[in-house]
Formats: sequence, structure tokens, C-alpha cells
Amino acid sequence: MGRRKLSISNKVLLLLCGLYFIAYVDRVNIATAAPFIEDDLNLSSSQMGFILSAFAYPYCFLQIVGGWAGDRLGPRKMLSVIGTVVAGTTALTGAISGMWSAMLARLGLGVGEGAAFPTATKAMTKWLPREKWAFAQGATHASSRLGNAITPPLIAAIIVSLGWRSSFLIMGVVSVIWVLVWLWYFRDNPKNHPKITNEELEQLPQQTDTKGQTEKKIVPWKKLSKRILPITLIDFCYGWSLWVYLTWLPSFLYTAYQIDIEKSALFTAGILFAGVIGDTFGGGLSDKIYKKTNNLKFARKSVVVSGLAGSFIFLLPALFVHNLVLISISLSVAFFFLELCNANLWAMPMDIAPDYSGTASGMMNTGFGIAGMVSPLLFGFLIDVTGNWQVPFSASIGLLFVGIIVTLFIDPSKKLNVNDEDRMNSATSE
Repeated sequence: MGRRKLSISNKVLLLLCGLYFIAYVDRVNIATAAPFIEDDLNLSSSQMGFILSAFAYPYCFLQIVGGWAGDRLGPRKMLSVIGTVVAGTTALTGAISGMWSAMLARLGLGVGEGAAFPTATKAMTKWLPREKWAFAQGATHASSRLGNAITPPLIAAIIVSLGWRSSFLIMGVVSVIWVLVWLWYFRDNPKNHPKITNEELEQLPQQTDTKGQTEKKIVPWKKLSKRILPITLIDFCYGWSLWVYLTWLPSFLYTAYQIDIEKSALFTAGILFAGVIGDTFGGGLSDKIYKKTNNLKFARKSVVVSGLAGSFIFLLPALFVHNLVLISISLSVAFFFLELCNANLWAMPMDIAPDYSGTASGMMNTGFGIAGMVSPLLFGFLIDVTGNWQVPFSASIGLLFVGIIVTLFIDPSKKLNVNDEDRMNSATSE
């Protein structure tokens, strides 16, 4: 028998996985390069904290607007623009000369990536059946965590061979290549793809013929905000800890345990690889529970609560243990549990408001953006003031507990109900 041919929708999912992988390499490569940038540009940990957090400001504020634009303009056009901006700002990071130029480059990268994942979520709602939405979010975010895991040793190897500036220039070129492939292959409406079959279309959500047009659904902002903002708070609690891993983990291992950059990168990669497994497992587990029980509320909430609770428990040793092997194992398990949440947090806006999935997911991910603005900066400040890592880790543990409590009060199984009055009120506000 011949090999089973990969469907068009799965090829689209692979392209989106590539986007998430590249986006996170572009986003977190500066964490590996941070000790060298600090030495080269004579920066303090607090100044480096400002640089690391700069990305999150436009990233946060463009989530909702970017998701709304993705709903209106379509993923093909939006992700092409996004990819181009990301490529340019990543390459320019290799030319920074001080704190302010570094912050400008990171601000530009945040502008580019701000709408990326909400717009990609819009593509998923069109190209994948509902019962695979959490799996798709798990697969794409597992790709981002794979980018996290590969970045430290990859960037460390480039730094050793070519210097830290070259690592940003190389990734800028890779980003351009993805944009060209996306423009060539993707279509906003599956019906318009030249190679899709009727059999495959029947498995996808019902499509409207929007060839050559943009979608102009009026967003019911009040009702949507009421449903999504509790998930935004959970995403903030989740995101606080994630940003610690993404921005300070290499420096933590490098300075707290006095190991060289290559060894630090390998330990970082091992810890972050646990997130690849967590993302994949969390999304697939949630969909499996949903199929077996037909209880979407239980499927989503049970995985999120388990993930936050597990991360809470396994972060506790960071406060008391000072052994490289033990702390690496503990952080790896904590990161695995943390990433069980990710696919489900992204699937919930799709469950609640599939017609407005770009806007809804952007609203949800604003919590992650706010965490990114505060977490790296405060983490660096607390390190400078206290001279230890236990205090900032304590903040992460406390917020995980808050996230557990809020999760108990949400119900993603109730789809957003929009009537004519809601549309009229939203149209007036727009």
C-alpha cells in the first residue's frame, strides 16, 4: 500500500506550526544572547529587563486590534504583513548599539507578532473541524515550545561561531522564507484552494464564499468581553510564569549555578522541551475527553486546573533547592504542567465565539501580553534589589493559585449568543 496523502488542511496546519516555531525563535533568541548583549553593551540586569519586556507592550496592545484585523482582512494577507515585519525587526536586532536601539527593535518585533496568533486562530476555525481545535492549538503551540527548546543550543552555537549579532540576521532570513511559502499556498477560504476536494470540504466548518472579499461581521464587544475577560485573567496568571521561562531561564542557570553558556543552553533546552510534550498532550487530552464525555466544559476546565496545579506544586522546589540536576527536573515537570493549559486557553475563545475567533483570541491573549510587560521587568528588578531568585519565583507560584480559582468559575461550553440588538449596538459603537 502507498503512503496516505497528507490532506490540504493538515498541510495548512503544518504551515501554521512553522509560523509558531519561527515566531518563538525570533521572540526568545534574545534570552540566550542576553548575557553577551549585557557584556557587549555594558547593561545592568534592570536595563536588560526593560529590553526583554519591550516586546510585550505592542504585543499586548495589538492583540485585540490585530485579531479584529485578522477577522476582517483574512489570515493570508495579515500573516504575510506580520511575517515581513517580524523578519525585518529580527534582522535589525543584530545591529543594535545600546539599550534604546535594542528596545526599539524589540518594540518592532512586538508590533509584528501582536496579531500573529489571533490571526492564525482565525485560520484554524476555517481549516479544521471543531473536534480538532484543541489538538490544532496544541500542535501549533508545541511547535512554539520546540522553538523555545531548540533556540538556546542553536543560538549558543551561532554565538560561539559567528557572534550574537549573526543569530538575529540568520533568523530574519528564515522568516522571509516562511512568508513566501504562505503567500503561495494558503487561501482564506478552503473552497478557493485549487487542490482541495469536496470530501475534505465536507469535514470542515461550513464556509461562505468570500473570494476577493473581506469579512465584515460586527463584533458584539460588550457580550464578548464579558465572556472572554475571565479567561484573559487566567491567561495572565499562566503567562507570568511562561515569560519567566522564556526570558530569564538561561540567565538563571548561567548565573545562579555558575555554568558556561553552552551548558546553560543545554539545560534550558531540556527544560523547555518539556513544554513541547505538555502542549501536544494538553490539546489532545482535552479533545479526547470531549469526544468521550461530550462535556466541553469539563474537557477544557479539568485540563487547565490540572496544569496550573501541577505547575504550582513543582515550582515550589525553586524556593528551597539549590542543586542543578534537581532544580532542572523540577522546572521541567512544572513547565510540562504549565503547558497543558496553553492549547485549552486558546481553544476556549474558539469554543465561545467561533465567528469572532480572531478578536476573541486576541482579547484572551492580551492577558499574556500584559504579563509579558510586567513579568520580565519586575523579575530583573527584584533580582537587582534582593540579589536572589526566590522572590520573583514566589510571585509566579502565587499567580498560579489565582489562575486555578478563576478557572473554576468559567464555562466555555456556552456559545456566545448574538441577537440583532447586540449587532445594532456594536455597529453604533464602531
